[in-house]
Amino acid sequence: MWHDLLIALALVMVIEGIVPFLSPGATKGMMLTIAKMDDKSLRISGLVSMILGVLTLYLVN
Repeated sequence: MWHDLLIALALVMVIEGIVPFLSPGATKGMMLTIAKMDDKSLRISGLVSMILGVLTLYLVN
């Protein structure tokens, strides 16, 4: 189980690193946009992201 968790975390790090590596300017712009968002919008987008992740895991398994 720990092995699978570490693999999943490593894959998240690789996937998260792709956009800043390929387009650092767009990443800066995206971070500025996120910094300007109000807390409620940021929470809702985080919730939607988590729900989509759980649904994807459910469909894959």
